[in-house]
Amino acid sequence: MSSFKKSSSKCHFGKKEYDWYKTFTKSYLNQERTFQDITRTVSIYRGLAIKVESYVMANGRSKQLVCLNGTIPVTIVGNTYNIPVCIWLMDTHPNHAPVCFVKPTPDMQIKVSMFVDHNGKIYLPYLHDWTPNQSDLLGLIQVMICTFGEQPPVYAKPKTDTPAATPYPTQPYMPMPGASGGNPPYPPYPLTQGYQPAQNTPYPPYPVYPPTSMYPPAPGSYPRPAYPPQPTPTPPTSAGGTGTINEEHIRISLLSAVEDKLRRRLDEQYAQSRAELDILQQSSAELAQGKQRLDKIIERLDNEKNELERNISLLKEKEVELDKALSRLSDEEPIDVDEAVTTTAPLYKQILNAFAEEAATEDAIYYMGEALRRGVIDLDVFLKQVRTLSRKQFMLRALMHKCRQRAGLVG
Repeated sequence: MSSFKKSSSKCHFGKKEYDWYKTFTKSYLNQERTFQDITRTVSIYRGLAIKVESYVMANGRSKQLVCLNGTIPVTIVGNTYNIPVCIWLMDTHPNHAPVCFVKPTPDMQIKVSMFVDHNGKIYLPYLHDWTPNQSDLLGLIQVMICTFGEQPPVYAKPKTDTPAATPYPTQPYMPMPGASGGNPPYPPYPLTQGYQPAQNTPYPPYPVYPPTSMYPPAPGSYPRPAYPPQPTPTPPTSAGGTGTINEEHIRISLLSAVEDKLRRRLDEQYAQSRAELDILQQSSAELAQGKQRLDKIIERLDNEKNELERNISLLKEKEVELDKALSRLSDEEPIDVDEAVTTTAPLYKQILNAFAEEAATEDAIYYMGEALRRGVIDLDVFLKQVRTLSRKQFMLRALMHKCRQRAGLVG
């Protein structure tokens, strides 16, 4: 891109590119934050390029989103490699975490692990715990660099070139280190480009790739399966014991090379299957935990359902009792209130009558006050009537007190 030196984010864009990206981010929920994250990231990691492409959602719908496509530098065993990635920014950025993928070149192959699946999608705790106020693209890329430095997401595809059947090389082979004098204990191997001599082993080592390549060699992140020891045939030597190469040596060398290639293929398949198995085991553990939580919820709901059924049964029983009481009362004759309230002695009847008359007097005093408030009577009439009613109320209360004492109701 051409230089645009006045950008406050220190990212060198051309004026047209700057205005175009600024305009496009208007469709994002937080335009300023999204634009700042993009410009800061590409200014630091120059291997990433800004693109606007169509992203297909899980529901099948597609959206035009910004993605950072390119490579990030990852240090693996002291060497720096460029790992190809693609970071998609959702239109709700930064409220939701980006969606990240490893994009291998034709010479690469994805190494499945707990952080990368077979489709290249990246799973990181940083993405799972993404927060709008504390997470950003720079932190995400730094976490990727640290994680991929320990577990590389890609490795070089093994070369399939095999030596021609004829003619065979006629130059002498380099003897293996550790062999002294006469014939070597194992058939030697030619020093082809990309290989180094092995140390006390009949098999050629993994190819060594230069640190400036785009991808690291296949790492041994997972333990190799145990192989049964294979008997090593002893090649015949020439009659003169001069260590020259014959057809039997070449045949054994080819067999060993094929065996080593098959071993590497098996290691790759084993590592991929082991990573997928780890992911499945983790998913199984999470599903088991979810099943336990669901069982507890179902048990609690069953208890609440039983309690509710008991309450419904109790309410139905009370409803039946209430219906019976209502039907029994409706069949009986009307009750005279005055006849229903009877006393066992004349003294109790006198107390009852005095109490009823005193309650009526108190009501009369209340309504006299209401009449005065509304202007129905004047003040003189109110005072006169209240004085009379109060004197009567006092006499009734005194009578009730005396009757209570006579009846022995006062302690």
